[in-house]
Amino acid sequence: MAYDPEIYECLAHDLIALPGISEKKMFGGIAFMLNGNMLCGVHKGGAMYRVGKDQEAKALARDGVAPMNFTGRRMGGFVDATRDAIESKTTRLALLSLATSYVTTLPAK
Repeated sequence: MAYDPEIYECLAHDLIALPGISEKKMFGGIAFMLNGNMLCGVHKGGAMYRVGKDQEAKALARDGVAPMNFTGRRMGGFVDATRDAIESKTTRLALLSLATSYVTTLPAK
C-alpha cells in the first residue's frame, strides 16, 4: 500500500460532511476531489493539500508543513504535511480550511 491508511481515515473523517467530495487513486495514493478538483490527498507518511499560491505562506508557517516536491520539482499552490502535522487536529483542519477556500473558487469539473 503506497499510502498511510491511518492518515487516510483522518482526512476521510474530516471530509465526510463536505458535499461534492469524491476519491480518486493518484500518484500512488488517494486524492480527495471537491467538485472534480483536487483538494487534498494521502501518500506514504503524510498528506498534501492544494491551498493555492496566495495561501502557501500561511500553510507553510505551520509545523510539519513544507513545499510539495512530488517529482523533485516544487508544485506551486500545494503543500506537504508530515504525519505529525496530520495528527494535530488543529493543523489538519487549518490546512483543510485553506485548501477548501481555494478549491471552491475553481470551476467544477
